[in-house]
Amino acid sequence: MAVNVMTSKEVTKKVFNKEELFILDVRNESDFNDWKIEGENFEYLNVPYFELLDGVEEIIEKIPTDKQVLVVCAKEGSSVMVAEMLSEAGLTVSYLKDGMKAWSEHLEPVKVGDLNDGGEIYQFVRIGKGCLSYMVVSNGEAALIDATRMTEIYLDFAASIGAKITHIFDTHLHADHISGGRLIAEKTGATYWLPPKDATEVTFEYQPLEDGNDVKIGNTLINIHALYSPGHTIGSTSFVVDEKFLLSGDILFIDSIGRPDLAGMAEDWVGDLRETLYKRYRELSEELIVLPAHFMIIDELNDDGSVAEKLGTLFAENHGLNIDDENAFRKLVTENLPPQPNAYQEIRQTNMGKINPDIDQQREMEIGPNRCAVR
Repeated sequence: MAVNVMTSKEVTKKVFNKEELFILDVRNESDFNDWKIEGENFEYLNVPYFELLDGVEEIIEKIPTDKQVLVVCAKEGSSVMVAEMLSEAGLTVSYLKDGMKAWSEHLEPVKVGDLNDGGEIYQFVRIGKGCLSYMVVSNGEAALIDATRMTEIYLDFAASIGAKITHIFDTHLHADHISGGRLIAEKTGATYWLPPKDATEVTFEYQPLEDGNDVKIGNTLINIHALYSPGHTIGSTSFVVDEKFLLSGDILFIDSIGRPDLAGMAEDWVGDLRETLYKRYRELSEELIVLPAHFMIIDELNDDGSVAEKLGTLFAENHGLNIDDENAFRKLVTENLPPQPNAYQEIRQTNMGKINPDIDQQREMEIGPNRCAVR
């Protein structure tokens, strides 16, 4: 039987549509336990490739014949070989094109809303990493927020909708993924904005993004209003777009809150984090739709694949927003934190322009799940 190929885009659709899929992951057990393809109705079998070198007879009975089966490895090669052995044994299976490397880099654009004067806002879901970036479009102009290093997807998408990228923002100096902001600015001539308190060590030109900055996109009244919101980093800045959407960066997520320790400043910044979440955000309209820079678990995806929720709902349901005792809050965000992101110090240095790793090094630095949340 033929061995089929499944792309990351096709797997993403299965995640969004909550379809069934059986995944045979042939990476090492530690890699699988650290990071895998997640779907609400996915089942898994992890058997390291080296255990299958002599054949697949011992796992045949564990693989269903009534579901689609996807074989996954790090870069593709091992999964092709295992898929071919399973096919020769009479099973119909697929392998993931370019493996987890491609899964880590796939971005899926999702429209999350219309703006008041005819524009729209799109969310780019980096399904394998949990990163979320945004494009605000109005009258042929576009602004990018928290772009990843996969720059072509944004350039191609803007071209497909007839928009020119004129402004690029990073809500903060990222520590879990490499920003594409500077490179896209170089390619498009767009203005690149960074919070100056996060940019004291950067080696390149940028426009300082400060509290109260208003940036208009297109020639309509749509504007992006910067709101200083420290806590994840000292410069963290949120955006209120069109008085309708709150782009919260890594300060507030759907199911958690941002961690303050990625610059080694947890004790110093915990007070800023609490003030942002419990004071600055409380002064905003509860009708704002929160659009974070990351999601933590697959359950945070809405039915259309987007990650978004009303601020009022988060005030009611997000545990991190409902800790009255300041000492309990401090303990939550400074103790028992998850592991820090892979190579986060090198990622920070890359985003400052201090080091310039090649593409293979960048991929290796970003491998694994995002870990920007407290829990």
